[in-house]
Amino acid sequence: MSKLTLISSATASGSANVSFTSGIDSTYDEYVFYFVDVNPATDNQDFQFQVSTNGGSSYGVTMTTTWFKTEHGETHGSADLDYQSHMDLAQSTSYQPITQGTGSDADQSASGILNLFSPSSTTYVKHFFSKLAHCRFNDGTQTAYCAGYVNSTSAVDAINFKFTSGNFDGNIYMFGAS
Repeated sequence: MSKLTLISSATASGSANVSFTSGIDSTYDEYVFYFVDVNPATDNQDFQFQVSTNGGSSYGVTMTTTWFKTEHGETHGSADLDYQSHMDLAQSTSYQPITQGTGSDADQSASGILNLFSPSSTTYVKHFFSKLAHCRFNDGTQTAYCAGYVNSTSAVDAINFKFTSGNFDGNIYMFGAS
């Protein structure tokens, strides 16, 4: 188990996005982002992220990813585990979804983690994985899993989080792991 050191936190309150533009450097080989009760203002939105190699001046670094989920309905007995190819990125500069269809009701939000490895490396690509549990717009519960890599040998020094549309509330914490 790694020791986590809190570097920074952000509280979104009707925010379009949240960026961490400092603190991601060579101090740690792993950075862990915790999301607590992230809730979109607009129903049925995907929570997503993208990174920057220029201090947050722009976001759109090439990524390749894979995505799967587990899901269970609130009022019915059906449950599933399946791969979601339409959530993958293949050498794309788009934002990567880390939830799918998060609901906007007061009892719907997303919580979980994103681990980013060796963002300061100028030799290797940067691997990551995420796991978020959330309540969907249709009142089902889902756990979304995403993994992949940022296909750049430039140092990643900023990260941006947002929903596909609209503002959101919630807390995001950035830790360094040693």
